[in-house]
Amino acid sequence: MDEDGLPPRAPPRSALTLRLWLAGFGILLNGGAAVLLARAGYAFLAVVLALLALGLVVDLAWVAHRKRRGDLG
Repeated sequence: MDEDGLPPRAPPRSALTLRLWLAGFGILLNGGAAVLLARAGYAFLAVVLALLALGLVVDLAWVAHRKRRGDLG
């Protein structure tokens, strides 16, 4: 117990792991939707979702780099 009578605080958690999971989920979701839309003939929407998936790949790589470096993020 601390001097104020409360239990000790939990250590702060990094949001980088959550960001990794969300980026991975977004890649799968947007990539899959882009493929389905391309097969259905909606080329413009497929390209938009493919570009979003590409942006998420870049984000995932950057967050993984920061985690390897040891950032607390």
